[in-house]
Amino acid sequence: MDYYVTPLQNLIEEFEKLPGIGSKTARRLAYYVVNLPKEKTDKFARAILDAKSKIRYCSKCQNFSEDELCPICANPARDQSVICVVENPKDVMQMERTNEFKGLYHVLHGAISPMDGIGPDDIKIKELMVRIAEGKVKEIIMATNPNLEGETTAMYISKLAKPFGVKVTRIAHGIPVGGEIEFADEVTLSKALEGRVEL
Repeated sequence: MDYYVTPLQNLIEEFEKLPGIGSKTARRLAYYVVNLPKEKTDKFARAILDAKSKIRYCSKCQNFSEDELCPICANPARDQSVICVVENPKDVMQMERTNEFKGLYHVLHGAISPMDGIGPDDIKIKELMVRIAEGKVKEIIMATNPNLEGETTAMYISKLAKPFGVKVTRIAHGIPVGGEIEFADEVTLSKALEGRVEL
């Protein structure tokens, strides 16, 4: 038995396709959108269409951008000799929130994962190597996720970059601030020990 009119059912189904959205949340979002005034739904739809049509990859770092270069790459005050390599554009936003990193980024748009059929040619490694080959880069900071795919990707890029005389470092992993040792798993504790620093 159909409980919803077709347009509402279609909207619910589209919301259900979004990551982290279950059927209850999809229904709630669909009802919310349907009950919005027309000008607000038009604005919402326009924002989605604009994001899809206007956002492209920065020609240098592969981050999201409206222009040829993203605002970070276009900023002459950034340290051009250090590149932080991340898996996704949202990782750039997270790193920027720290206000600690003053270099440039490179977004891979994924990680090497043979189990999922993702090899080095399926992510933006070639573009990174072009930047390294230019000779201006002194350090690559690998900030890929601390999982098998992220570690594999970091090691692969490290091997490619070493012949260029580029220093390759890895961000430290370990116990989060506010966390408790008793709840940390063995891998997290071993990474915390490896990444220890002098006080």
